[in-house]
Amino acid sequence: MRDDYLQAALLVIDDPMILVNVVSRRVKQLRQGSRPLVVSLEKLSAEDTALREISEGKISYELGADADANHRR
Repeated sequence: MRDDYLQAALLVIDDPMILVNVVSRRVKQLRQGSRPLVVSLEKLSAEDTALREISEGKISYELGADADANHRR
């Protein structure tokens, strides 16, 4: 996993726990055949692709009502 992609994604999703969950879910989708939402001239891992998608605003997330209440504690 490239640190520059990770740092850029953390600027968009600043909670590391949420970032891990979003990346994990997207990596699973990519490995199951979903097409990447970013174009790259180099061969990227699924993790790096997910981080780039987040940092470029292609992927977002939404907390559920219960999760949002727990997150604010």
